[in-house]
Amino acid sequence: MRDESATILLVDDDRAFRLSTAELLRQEGHAVVLAASGAEAAEKLKAGPVDLMLLDLRMPGVDGLGVVEALRAHGEGVPILMISGFGTIEAAVEALHLGVDDFLTKPVDPDVLNGRIGELLERRPTAGRLDEAQQVGIVGRSPAMREVFASIRRVAPTDTTVLITGETGTGKELVARAVHQASPRATGPFVPVNCAALAEGILESELFGHARGAFTGAVRERAGLFEAARGGTIFLDEVGDVSLRLQQGLLRVLQEREVVPVGETRARRVDVRVVAATNRDLEQEAAAGRFRTDLFYRLNVFHIQLPPLRARRTDIALLAEVALRRLADRLPDPRDLSLSPLAMRLLRSHDWPGNVRELFAAVESAAIRADGAAIQAHHLPPAVRRRDGAGTDERYHHDGSHEDERGRILQALAETDGVRSRAAEALGMSRTTLWRKIRQYGLDEDSG
Repeated sequence: MRDESATILLVDDDRAFRLSTAELLRQEGHAVVLAASGAEAAEKLKAGPVDLMLLDLRMPGVDGLGVVEALRAHGEGVPILMISGFGTIEAAVEALHLGVDDFLTKPVDPDVLNGRIGELLERRPTAGRLDEAQQVGIVGRSPAMREVFASIRRVAPTDTTVLITGETGTGKELVARAVHQASPRATGPFVPVNCAALAEGILESELFGHARGAFTGAVRERAGLFEAARGGTIFLDEVGDVSLRLQQGLLRVLQEREVVPVGETRARRVDVRVVAATNRDLEQEAAAGRFRTDLFYRLNVFHIQLPPLRARRTDIALLAEVALRRLADRLPDPRDLSLSPLAMRLLRSHDWPGNVRELFAAVESAAIRADGAAIQAHHLPPAVRRRDGAGTDERYHHDGSHEDERGRILQALAETDGVRSRAAEALGMSRTTLWRKIRQYGLDEDSG
């Protein structure tokens, strides 16, 4: 028996399988809740939380995929192991895209089943109900993102100042919102400020407020954003771009929890949590004299480092699927969008210097270019199809022999319907070079 038991919801319309598997699980020390349909499973979940769900794919009424889709749409993050007697690659891929954690086909070996259950239960600190991070749009199942989710859960219940670092486009504001929404201040305001977007004088007035007559145009007294965030969270994005003079004011807020509006001498108390973010290395900036060391330490009480997308490639397929779902209803002609296998391989091989933001833009661009529901490789932006001037897909790399290169060119022409400009892009060569090689290898007739 396991040292730690779990509550497992077993959903299967096959009574014999349901009972025999339940007995196996009980022998392992688990508590088992049974359901014979998707509707019954929903009722069981209302009765109380479970640690894991074993779910059949084919069931009358709402099938397993319908159950998963409904659960994930409502923020339920219970780990799901799908089991089916009709296992296909297509079904497994669709299940994983919807949020299933693992997939097995019947008949299931008891040792394999116990092993998979054990693996999923070991991830319970990052499983259970979808946390606030995922509810505000942060997507990822990679180890790096699981650590980010764990950090959010640790710091959110406190009032500690948080510093979020990472490259542009990694989702720093989403993490800040997640910290706020999972905190006791969630009912208060969340006030984001882009510190790099405002000139110094304007930023000072926006943050701390100003008195009437403090400067030309200040016709009345105005409270600043720190006061507007009272009882909630203020998010200082690109805090590394704040001038040294304004950094003194930020330091006062963090030390004294008070602000002095421009044109006043009297300080005002503020009750606000500070979450800051930057794509700069503030420690290096402080060493170079461009950022106050004392402010750095005040901001860096709890640090969350966001990984670049190239460091979590296993999340790319999931992120692309999320992007497609968001696009489905926004396009003039709503479609059930999907990515071809080659297009998905290109997405996974790209380094994404713009991170998640660039990925979402690339998928949206490709969806607009696509004629139908299927997004092909040639619909993707050129930067994604091409990498350092070479072909991005391994099938277009050749061993140097003329025969191998000839075959690669033929394959590229076939996959692009003979459109030579697209074939050249896929091969990573200029159209002139492709035309020359077509003539060299006598492919004019072969390629049509």
